[in-house]
Amino acid sequence: MRAMRVHAPGQPLALDRLPELRPGPSQVLVKVLACGVCRTDLHVADGELSDCRYPLTPGHEIIGRVVEGGGRFPAGARIGIPWLGWTCGACEYCRSGRENLCPQARFTGYTLDGGYAEYALADERFCFALPGGYGDAEAAPLLCAGLIGYRSYRMAGDARRLGLYGFGAAAHILAQVAHAEGREVYAFTRPGDAAAQAFARRLGAAWAGDSDADPPEPLDAAILFAPVGALLPQALAAVRPGGTVVCGGIHMSDIPSFPYALLWGERSVQSVANLTRADGEAFLARAARTPIRSETKSYPLERANEALEALREGRLEGAAVLVP
Repeated sequence: MRAMRVHAPGQPLALDRLPELRPGPSQVLVKVLACGVCRTDLHVADGELSDCRYPLTPGHEIIGRVVEGGGRFPAGARIGIPWLGWTCGACEYCRSGRENLCPQARFTGYTLDGGYAEYALADERFCFALPGGYGDAEAAPLLCAGLIGYRSYRMAGDARRLGLYGFGAAAHILAQVAHAEGREVYAFTRPGDAAAQAFARRLGAAWAGDSDADPPEPLDAAILFAPVGALLPQALAAVRPGGTVVCGGIHMSDIPSFPYALLWGERSVQSVANLTRADGEAFLARAARTPIRSETKSYPLERANEALEALREGRLEGAAVLVP
């Protein structure tokens, strides 16, 4: 099979030909129909995450058709393969419903080979049935931008005025969910990115502006999807007393020092790590009830490097998706 692989940090992905995959116990073999391109894939390719082993096949927003193996999903079923690929099931985190913090957890496209390929293997216990009404490319961003983004969204509590810093794949999905729930969305983009700001307003944002601008009203909560540590003090300054700033990414540049006055007033900072299967079930049930329009641009598998550069340079509205 063909796969786009990272052979060394900072190097372009290479198109490799790999041996046929065979499923092991509790695994399914899927033919990849689509795989979303996530900012975490950039972190993997750039060597910004620890514990990467190379060569590695990135990709953790996988829509696939079951070819072989398993008992939960029959052959021919269309399923989703997310970031969380395996947990031990026995540690204190797994036993207390916090499997996202399992110290032995394995992750698709990071510590396990992922979906930048024609076929992929996955533990069927960590895969999801998909809601109807979504095409393959449309559904792919739901598997991370949607799932982990939704966990971040829930961390924001019942915030009526919600700021989203970085209006990419995750924010464009969550803006639709928040708008459907009657919340006000304030979208913060790279300074001067008028196209992204117009995109946010089309998706229901009450306001859209530069990331270094002050919103017209104090926010109840903010979610940082842009991996820019300097935005955290900016977001703290934008939320009202008692508000929360949620850091929704797996990697972020260093956070600069800031005066205690920004945190004072019972403001809080919360990070989000990975997801649980319960998060996935809850979000996909929500996606079945409230149709979400995923804006995507499709690329052939062999153009994965082009898709990653478009993401890096902020040239995407929504998400990039690889189609083998």
